[in-house]
Amino acid sequence: MQDFFQENNNISNELSAMLATACDGLIYISEMDAPVTPFFGSAAETVTGETILQQANLPRDSPVTELSLEAFFGRLTEIRDWYGDVEKLRAKKFSELQKLLGENLSDPKVFRVGLVQVDIFTVGIDRDGRIAGVTTKAVET
Repeated sequence: MQDFFQENNNISNELSAMLATACDGLIYISEMDAPVTPFFGSAAETVTGETILQQANLPRDSPVTELSLEAFFGRLTEIRDWYGDVEKLRAKKFSELQKLLGENLSDPKVFRVGLVQVDIFTVGIDRDGRIAGVTTKAVET
């Protein structure tokens, strides 16, 4: 039984370390630039807007919009002709983060909570059956 818990703990620790590395220095650009940080919730069979509101301690009546990973990461991973080195590096890091989330989480989704001041959760279910992913904030007027 100890081996089972140790093995699961190693999976969680490994994902935690990978997310921390992927998020290191990563900024989500909006009217308020915000860091992207790892997010870990508790056990859940599926991820829904209601689940995110509960696990992030946000008001239950908050407006929630759900997006696919592709829809959310599309503009973040696109490299434009006029990008400098900083923008190209940011796009590459977002691409690596998208891949990491897609490979390590089942049913990954993006939830945008709020209207002007928006909490963004890019999450899915990890191998231990818990909600995991990343979060950031945006201001959109």
